[in-house]
Amino acid sequence: MPRRKCSNPKEAKVYLVGSGIASLASAVYLIRDAGVSGENIHVLEQDSVAGGALDGGGDPESGFVIRGGRMHEEHFVCYWDLLSHIPSYDDPAVSVKDESFEFSSRYVSHAQARLLRGGKRIDLFSFGLSLKDQADLLKLSLNAEKSLDNLRIQDWFGEEFFDTNFWTLWSTMFAFQKWSSVAAMRRYMRRFIHLLDGMPRLGGVMRTKYNQYHSVVIPLQRYLQQRGVHFHLRTRVVDIDFALSADRKTATALHTVDGNGVEQAIALGSNAYVFITNGSITESSDRGSWTEPPRLKDKSISGAWLLWEKIAQKDRAFGNPGVFSDRIDLQKWYSFTATLQDDTFHDYMEDFSGNLCGTGGLVTLTDSNWLMSIVIARQPHFPNQPPEVKVFWGYALFPDKEGNYVKKRMAACNGEEILEELWYHLRIQELMKPVVAAGKVNCIPVAMPFIDSLFMPCAKGDRPDVLPAGATNFAFLGQFAEVPDDCVFTVEYSVRCAQTAVYGLFDTDREVLPVYDSIYKPAVLIKALKAIAR
Repeated sequence: MPRRKCSNPKEAKVYLVGSGIASLASAVYLIRDAGVSGENIHVLEQDSVAGGALDGGGDPESGFVIRGGRMHEEHFVCYWDLLSHIPSYDDPAVSVKDESFEFSSRYVSHAQARLLRGGKRIDLFSFGLSLKDQADLLKLSLNAEKSLDNLRIQDWFGEEFFDTNFWTLWSTMFAFQKWSSVAAMRRYMRRFIHLLDGMPRLGGVMRTKYNQYHSVVIPLQRYLQQRGVHFHLRTRVVDIDFALSADRKTATALHTVDGNGVEQAIALGSNAYVFITNGSITESSDRGSWTEPPRLKDKSISGAWLLWEKIAQKDRAFGNPGVFSDRIDLQKWYSFTATLQDDTFHDYMEDFSGNLCGTGGLVTLTDSNWLMSIVIARQPHFPNQPPEVKVFWGYALFPDKEGNYVKKRMAACNGEEILEELWYHLRIQELMKPVVAAGKVNCIPVAMPFIDSLFMPCAKGDRPDVLPAGATNFAFLGQFAEVPDDCVFTVEYSVRCAQTAVYGLFDTDREVLPVYDSIYKPAVLIKALKAIAR
């Protein structure tokens, strides 16, 4: 039976649980395409700042922090559609999309030091794939997804595959592990096959002018606030009531707790809607410092996971959160952001790599026990970053292994120790010693227990549909709602959720934009086949 859509959008009241890009995009589409009044839209966010995983903040004195960054490419059709209407951070006459495309045309990704071993660059002419590896990749790309429920990547490929240049490039670029979902890898192969030939150079990867909080989140938040949207920060949704029957599911009330511990029940009337971000990859994050390691927390303090667990018990159609959140040992990794009051490191990396800052992208230390990678963005990466201050970001996929130089698990290391390990692998310990001794370096590590949770092996139904069958006034958003064919761990996925939710619940003249279908383009396939055979 077709879903009945809202017939009176001007009077509709909408609550958005969470303030990640899926919620912010939903609010934009509700106003722009559905005709909902901005004053009737309420964003309920448990943290003190909006943006979810698209974060970034700090200052030169205390240090800058980015928990992570999302790569972009030109065929993120939903994402660029959204940002084509949003004025940029610096210039209201220029959209975020136009600014990002112009920026990426000037600082083109062409990594010349993508993988290092022994402090030297690795020749990446060949992916190093055997004929069996090549056949397994092609078979995976053509296999039906429904046959891959609960399978891991290591269930599909032989052990020698994980020693290839291809796997090192792939796993560090996208943060896949051997035990990640092979179905998710299949989607990535099909969705990004047009980028396969350029993967050793990070060809086709686009970035924003600043970190994504300043380049994307603040412009979106400004746009929405100018149209009357209410942001209720430090407001946690702890439960949602539903009226459930065989053919209809209706959200009837929200239960919230504010930063002062005040509880409130919000009744959802006949023309009220709720968009739920279920789960979060950055929940329970913890920051360390130059002298202290971060703590690894769990979901006992995680509003997003606890909320999803509570509502999932009410109906099987609401998904299975435990599949994604119960194995922190397999889901966690650690990132770090370094702030330097000195040019020495950045000058060295430009000379060593042959890449100007902002054109090299990810540099991975293949002989690092932690499998550490760094990214040096175009400076300044923050609007409040002075010219004499430099910033770079890094992460490691194996934080429980002992370092090669610092004989500790990365998880137990403070910022100084993490950089000591980095200097060792780059063979620049003596170069950086006076900079560190002068107190011109800071490094803030971050523990993220759920960052890879979206790649956990799962089955159909573990992620709820954006619009479950029979849902009358609610939708699920974000990385743990099901969007056919598209790839999690991308901003495109979240914005596609927003389009699906808004256009499914409200009458608009728009359809959800289709996923870019490069897998069906013969020229792309031929180029990819040649690349994997090198």
